[in-house]
Amino acid sequence: MYQYCRVEREGPLTIVTLDRPEVLNALHPPAHRELAEVFDVFAEDPDQWVAIITGAGERAFSAGDDLKYRAAGRTMTMPDSGFGGIARRFDLDKPLIAAVNGIAMGGGFEIALACDIIIAAETAKFALPEPRVGLAALAGGLHRLPREIGVKQALGMILTGRRVSARDGLALGFVNEVVPAGEALQAARRWAAQILELSPMSVRASKQAVYRGLAEASVRDALANQSEYPAVAAMFRSDDFAEGPRAFAEKRPPRWRGR
Repeated sequence: MYQYCRVEREGPLTIVTLDRPEVLNALHPPAHRELAEVFDVFAEDPDQWVAIITGAGERAFSAGDDLKYRAAGRTMTMPDSGFGGIARRFDLDKPLIAAVNGIAMGGGFEIALACDIIIAAETAKFALPEPRVGLAALAGGLHRLPREIGVKQALGMILTGRRVSARDGLALGFVNEVVPAGEALQAARRWAAQILELSPMSVRASKQAVYRGLAEASVRDALANQSEYPAVAAMFRSDDFAEGPRAFAEKRPPRWRGR
């Protein structure tokens, strides 16, 4: 169905594989447009609750921008949802997990940073090396990384363009788990399975409350406004909101509907 990515569905789980291994899964405008469509479909499908993003092959998650395509003078257009179809997708409350199986450079790292959880193989390497080629990480890396690991640590990566190992990413705080080579997708499935045990309405409300709350001026403001967040309001109105306590009282597993 797609030329530059593969999409698989396992029940309520969507797995998206960046599929340009011949260029280390670097992305160009046609790939961005495909991925924008993929994540539009995921966002709108009520039966899809969690997504994993990974890269084809053993070497790379994504090398980021396709610089050879850019160097040929072709127009580098971008969908409204940003690099990889997710860098500017701020209204997606469904969880995204990055299974980083190899290098994640530039825009590839920015795709991972746009996800909520990052699982990294021991062979993974992360960097924002855009200044080495006269560019800047303007697809979210310059703004997400300082918020996740602090300004000084982020600038230590950004201003040098240095590569960071998976273990260092774990220590810095932007990686959730490091696993042996070849096991990133398997581990991401394990994380997804844990999320899928929970009410998707509660998961979406929690994700939205975290991100919107961080944009508030204070914890006081976040607490005052959280009942107005759309996903929180939707949780209160949902069947799942009644099902959870009922299942607990009846001592049985809940039957989540996601609505």
